[in-house]
Amino acid sequence: MIWNEEYETLPREALEALQLKRLQAQVERVYASVPYYRGKMDKAGVQPGDIKALTDIKKLPFTTKEDLRKNYPFGLFTVPLERVVRIHASSGTTGQPTVVGYTRRDIKIWAELMTRCLSAAGASPQDIIHNAYGYGLFTGGLGAHYGAENLGATVVPVSGGNTKRQIMIMRDFKSTVLLCTPSYALNLAETMTEMGIDPSEMALRVGVFGAEPWSENMREEIQKKLGIQAIDIYGLSEIIGPGVAIECTEEQKGLHIMEDHFLPEIVDRDTFDPLPLGESGELVFTTLTKEAFPVIRYRTKDFSRIITDHCSCGRTFYRMEKITGRSDDMLIIRGVNVFPSQIEHVLMSIKDVEPHYQIIVNREGSLDSMEVQVEVSEDIFSDAVKNLETLAKQIQIEIKDLLGVSCKISLVEPKTIQRSEGKAKRVIDNRKI
Repeated sequence: MIWNEEYETLPREALEALQLKRLQAQVERVYASVPYYRGKMDKAGVQPGDIKALTDIKKLPFTTKEDLRKNYPFGLFTVPLERVVRIHASSGTTGQPTVVGYTRRDIKIWAELMTRCLSAAGASPQDIIHNAYGYGLFTGGLGAHYGAENLGATVVPVSGGNTKRQIMIMRDFKSTVLLCTPSYALNLAETMTEMGIDPSEMALRVGVFGAEPWSENMREEIQKKLGIQAIDIYGLSEIIGPGVAIECTEEQKGLHIMEDHFLPEIVDRDTFDPLPLGESGELVFTTLTKEAFPVIRYRTKDFSRIITDHCSCGRTFYRMEKITGRSDDMLIIRGVNVFPSQIEHVLMSIKDVEPHYQIIVNREGSLDSMEVQVEVSEDIFSDAVKNLETLAKQIQIEIKDLLGVSCKISLVEPKTIQRSEGKAKRVIDNRKI
């Protein structure tokens, strides 16, 4: 179901005219109200009046997470605090979070976008939505919650943790839609098995999973273990939270970007020059309607490409390819770029391997070494040593073939790798870089 046909099916010419009008207004606002943005634009030699076409966006300077940290906590807000009705913050790896604010209108728009996303995933007012995203400073829980309520569905705001209780609630309440991270969905499936509960006892039919990159093979694993359709959703706190883009149930070939509110670009990951539509690179977003905390050309560090093909669902918004990795997550091992999602893709294609793994990186002298710890099934773990050695060798060869880098494979018994109730911790990098 298309929630907002007026905008979600706009002809491309009308959509781009709307984007330009909103982009020009947004650039005017940030230039007039945020000294930091004004200083960056002046340094780049660009004025708001220079934005006469969408292609002129390349004249504007990028915004990065470092800019947000330099202006912590409220330096990039464009409205006084008395107009800010909510503040969220992302967990910062450096110890300092990035802070985002919302006006009442921002919250209303966010709810609208999440409602569109849930509709694209097949949810309706008749559904009972089990929301296991974290509530609090993390944008996931409340963003999804407001969208589900706006849809008219029944929301169960269970948040993260207490997995066995969550499963009982899903079964007893007959929840039909599951919202959580993909790694937690696998955790739920595993715990159901431990509890002796068959997923067919559940009323679940679809899951909307985001907040971390996940492979197509992991999608197949989730769908097989939970017996549901697994839909990918994309968002990030700095842009608005969840609700930036979503797959549709009809095709699941790329995520429809809410282009009337966010202007996407793909730039070269090394030079940061804009790339033509269809080429892969780093995803960049400009918010077109955010009031409290707009961002101009925000570098997401996520890698994707823009898909312009017609979609059978009827939406005219361009789609973005499923995220293949983040530069933040990228490991450089002996000069080779390695993404956890690439290793996951290999592991999920091999029989007797469980969907739980961890990558451990060390430096021995001047050389980097990588170890992949992966759980195997109960049956194979109790098998002959020779069979385990054969399996480890197979994984090692397939990773080497794909990535061009050797690694040690450690097969560990089931349930020994720590489970996630939010974003999975896939990498332990012990190097002092």
